[in-house]
Amino acid sequence: MDFKSINWNAAIKKLTGPQSSHDLNVFLENLPQTAGHTVLIAAGIAWASAAAAGLFTTVQIQGLMEMRATLSEAQALRPIVPIIRDVPVPPTDVAEFTKDLTKIYPDLIVKASGSAIQISAKTTANFGQFREAVSHVQNGGSGWRVSVDRLCVGRECPTDKLAVLLKINRVSVDKPQ
Repeated sequence: MDFKSINWNAAIKKLTGPQSSHDLNVFLENLPQTAGHTVLIAAGIAWASAAAAGLFTTVQIQGLMEMRATLSEAQALRPIVPIIRDVPVPPTDVAEFTKDLTKIYPDLIVKASGSAIQISAKTTANFGQFREAVSHVQNGGSGWRVSVDRLCVGRECPTDKLAVLLKINRVSVDKPQ
């Protein structure tokens, strides 16, 4: 059978005509005699399983959509948390600060190395100045965050009797990604 030989206008008129619903009714009434009960039962099972699969898919999609809405709502309520990190202070700022410390505390040895300051004293008699110099560095610059990297006192020190290495950073608050 060739598709070109089919008269489509006549076929559509026949399917949509007033007699078509009566023809369908007659076909369905005669179906058990022409097809057999086994084929009808198999077709019914196939349709029932297709309907069950459709119902299951619909329920699962509905649950998924509810879960997506809940997730979107939860993400909307999550606060934006900034990223906090330590950034080393520029060595030039540390060097300038070290010059001021050397003038203020002449009995101490103050050295700048990058973004760190090393303060040391030859004797433990200079402990008061040593403590004040460390405190001065703690309150030294705007936004400075000072942490003790190494500290030794007395016999623990290899050369000097008091020594501390202070690392200096600034806190940087960045926008989250």
